[in-house]
Amino acid sequence: MASISDQIEYYLKKLIEKYKGEVEIKRNQLANDFNCAPSQINYVLETRFPLEKGYVVESQRGGGGYIRIIRIRIESGREYIKDLLSRLGGPISQDEAEAIIYRLYENELIDEREKALMEAVVNKRVIDVGLPYRDYIRGRIMLAMLEVILKVNNCREEEE
Repeated sequence: MASISDQIEYYLKKLIEKYKGEVEIKRNQLANDFNCAPSQINYVLETRFPLEKGYVVESQRGGGGYIRIIRIRIESGREYIKDLLSRLGGPISQDEAEAIIYRLYENELIDEREKALMEAVVNKRVIDVGLPYRDYIRGRIMLAMLEVILKVNNCREEEE
């Protein structure tokens, strides 16, 4: 059975999808619906809906308070990848790499097979060296993969 965090994440993602990328909820009401503490909702928002994964979470506390979750869509895949290439260059954690890969997949810049291959390559079991070297190697691997995606996408755009 899925954990309560998984259930809350699934529920929120379905709402975001249903309401075309933006949803507003009441933290306490959601906590009541899932029979959990409001801090559990905070945990899910912080870990499952960060900016790195393409979400903006706004909240207003108080009696009429709310939480707004906005899914950020990538307008230009080419520009997004160029931006990533300009910002990457040093160490990157497995979680950060997987978040980037997930955004590429969610925005249809890579397919499911490419996603699986990329996730396998950045996994700490595959890069079997100690920290901090592992994160530096992962960063270089991510750069190389992004450069290939950019090159292949350029070729696809030229053909169309």
